[in-house]
Amino acid sequence: MGKEQLAALAEIIRQQLETPGTPLIGSWTVEFDKEKQVFYFGKCEFSGYCEERPTVVSVAGDIVDRGGPLLG
Repeated sequence: MGKEQLAALAEIIRQQLETPGTPLIGSWTVEFDKEKQVFYFGKCEFSGYCEERPTVVSVAGDIVDRGGPLLG
């Protein structure tokens, strides 16, 4: 990630901390997709055990996918 993407990530986290019921709660990892220009806030535990899809947020701070249960 470059400086701009890190600044965007910091702003996303700042905004989400002020948002009640933020979908970022429960995240264990943050990954950046350069091609799509989105951050994935992963909710997998214990080296890959996943019960939920990751929350996906664009560099602009828009929630692309809130994530959620994989099953059910």
